[in-house]
Amino acid sequence: MAPRRTRFRYGRSIARLRSVSQDAYPLWRSRLLFLAGGICVGLAAVVMAKGADLAQEGFKALTAPSPLIALVLTPAGFALAALLAKTVFPNSQGSGIPQVIAARHAREARFRHGLISLRVGFGKVMVLFLGLLCGASAGREGPTVQVGAVIMAAFGRLTPDRLPGLLLAGGAAGVAAAFNTPLAGIVFGIEELGRAYEARSSGLIVAGIVAAGLTSLWLMGNYTYFGTTQAALPLEAWWIVPLIGVLGGVAGGVFSRLVILFAQGLPGPVGRLIATRPILFAAACGLAVALCGLASGGTVYGTGYEEARTILHGDAPASLLYAPLKFLATVLSSVSGIPGGLFAPSLAVGAGIGGVLHPLLPEVPVGAFVLVGMVAYLTGVLQAPITSFVIVTEMTQNHALMIPLMVAALISDAASKAVCRGGLYHTLAEIMLERADVPAQPVSRTA
Repeated sequence: MAPRRTRFRYGRSIARLRSVSQDAYPLWRSRLLFLAGGICVGLAAVVMAKGADLAQEGFKALTAPSPLIALVLTPAGFALAALLAKTVFPNSQGSGIPQVIAARHAREARFRHGLISLRVGFGKVMVLFLGLLCGASAGREGPTVQVGAVIMAAFGRLTPDRLPGLLLAGGAAGVAAAFNTPLAGIVFGIEELGRAYEARSSGLIVAGIVAAGLTSLWLMGNYTYFGTTQAALPLEAWWIVPLIGVLGGVAGGVFSRLVILFAQGLPGPVGRLIATRPILFAAACGLAVALCGLASGGTVYGTGYEEARTILHGDAPASLLYAPLKFLATVLSSVSGIPGGLFAPSLAVGAGIGGVLHPLLPEVPVGAFVLVGMVAYLTGVLQAPITSFVIVTEMTQNHALMIPLMVAALISDAASKAVCRGGLYHTLAEIMLERADVPAQPVSRTA
């Protein structure tokens, strides 16, 4: 009897171990996929950062003989970029974040694949570089989000049930690696892409963000995006925060409303002309961007990183025309149909708004005005207040201004919603899903 009982217990133990190992295998496989995908997203973010810098340097070299060259180069480049984005690489237009949101909510696999295929990711990168080479006012961070989701989706073919979590992780890792801001990547995933974390994926998503951030850190070193600043705002000067918050929120709301209006289609003959002649419209947008560039002395082209950094550190005063012209150039680039993100140009516009208001309190460091302006305008565009103040705090390592930045973000968010009720990215995602007429989960995010 004893040997039989012993064999029974041994067999039951083996069965229990086998069951545990079978349950653990999918979990460890998911963890390895998120980590491997995160490393690839980090590599892609570095490549996109270097490529974007080279493209902007190329534009400066091409227009060095005469700024008037932009009057031909920029419209021609916009037309070619729009043609490629429309015919060769469809779904690569715009920032890329609405595509990721739409892919997460779409229930039709074929439509979802069209938004996050490797072909789309490759086209996004190449056509973005082309746009920057021709002077577009666009950033690389939004496209990095879509490319991050594309990379994670490629890994997700091994675990299709985890695809929504992988897309969320890829997009959030893209933000973290692009700015070297891991906390902002996590917050962006919660606030903008996912609306809320999936409990079973939260740890894996953080692992993917860490992997992407460490990869970027290893290749580019530990850096702050705009350089470190310890500018502070005295308590008696806090009255400027609501003023900048309202200005940034209203301007950001107007920007979003314009982009949504063009995405929905303008009414009347103008709308029909744009719909039937999209390449011609892109060329016209390019010509208008070139005129903005000439009026600004060439400062509104590209991402706006150098100009924002210069204003932030007080190396040059903000021109009164810089913020309005950068705003207009970014609107034109966004509605033209070419790939390009909004983060960096929005930060540049916000820097211009804050810098122009600095003479109101000249005894306060200009950096305090600039950081509040960055948060206010970025919040106005994204309607994601937590992401905005976290990302600006991380990219400058300035913790002295955290409370004023929070206040500016909250005021700006309210002001932006008064102008444009729906969030920009979510509304654009809704438009994509409605035009495709595919079954999807609700996307709208209004507060």
